[in-house]
Amino acid sequence: MAQASHGSVLDALGLRIASGELAPGSVCTLADLEAEFGVSRTVVREAVRVLEAMGMLSSRRRVGLTVTPTSEWSALDTRLIGWQLASPRRDHQIVVVNELRSAVEPIAARLAAQRGTDVQRSELLRLAARLEELGHSGRGASPEYLEVDIQFHDLILDMSGNLMLAANKAAIAAVIAGRSDVGLTPAIPYEEALDNHVQTAAAIARGDADGAERHTRGYVDAVLSEVRALV
Repeated sequence: MAQASHGSVLDALGLRIASGELAPGSVCTLADLEAEFGVSRTVVREAVRVLEAMGMLSSRRRVGLTVTPTSEWSALDTRLIGWQLASPRRDHQIVVVNELRSAVEPIAARLAAQRGTDVQRSELLRLAARLEELGHSGRGASPEYLEVDIQFHDLILDMSGNLMLAANKAAIAAVIAGRSDVGLTPAIPYEEALDNHVQTAAAIARGDADGAERHTRGYVDAVLSEVRALV
């Protein structure tokens, strides 16, 4: 990697750490990395600073750079999620983030039914109708379906009016996209899951908090069961 850039060094190191190739406790030095990647010390330092900020590396004088325990990593950072989805740990990561969805999205839908604006409710119904249209036409694995699906889930999290719930948008979008990238999104969505999306939107639109939570749990639990079968 004679002409590696800051970004490529960051991605290469991040992937090694996220995949477990560089296990927690592994030690290297700036000089090691400078020689391996054939770049300046400045480029290496920039990549290392990012990984330190993400909690994946720590630096100590006379020791060098140490890979930290996974418990210290910024688990919701989309760069980390991307590296994990590109690693042999992909299936495990898909399960982990869908477990997060199962915990977060049903309560977000309940709150959305209570707090969403009329404009947001109308938009959610529009997105649900588009998902249904695309799904029934066999385009469930298309880029447009993926885009609309992410917009649908982002909007529910925003409608919750809870900034801490909404802060999970990027992580959830990353794993929805990752699931699509590895071919786990069917061209014709499961009818029950698609119907639960439509019913979730309808429940939120009419202010039915119980129905919104129930139908949301219906589709997130279905996806979770599906991906758990992979590991």
